Amino acid sequence: MSEAKSKFSAALNPIASATVAIAGVSIIGMAVVQGWQVFARYVLNSAPSWTEPMALFFMATTMMFGAAAGVRSSRHFGFFILVESARPPVRRMLRIVANLIAACTGLMLAIWGGEMMIDAWDYRMAGAPLPQGFAFMPLCVGGALIALFAIERVLVPLPEQQPAAE
Repeated sequence: MSEAKSKFSAALNPIASATVAIAGVSIIGMAVVQGWQVFARYVLNSAPSWTEPMALFFMATTMMFGAAAGVRSSRHFGFFILVESARPPVRRMLRIVANLIAACTGLMLAIWGGEMMIDAWDYRMAGAPLPQGFAFMPLCVGGALIALFAIERVLVPLPEQQPAAE
């Protein structure tokens, strides 16, 4: 592996760690918000309006950032059955194609998510004192991370793993 590719991959390590941490904090946030929503509704008999939009935001953040982390570790968007059943020369090409598809998908999510975020920023989110565009931020940022990590896997593939013994 060239030194430039190695430095590129090393530079993405803190971003990948932050991506996993944000996904983890988001799933905990979603559980806390949902727990509060149930408690407030059934115990206090007063459901807060902000819990549903915030739970959806945390869910979208968890999904998009978790998917990006999965792309970086080559555990998501991979067509694994087809790839693993192919011969080694074809396998490498299939992995590149799968990562290019993931990169294009991530780029589309980032661009269209960014457009929706910008278009909806001036509107108030129903039930929460936030702009509606805030709800599309995970789509935009997560899509960019998916594209970035997929491009990294094209340039710096993970070492071949031997299939498990039968």
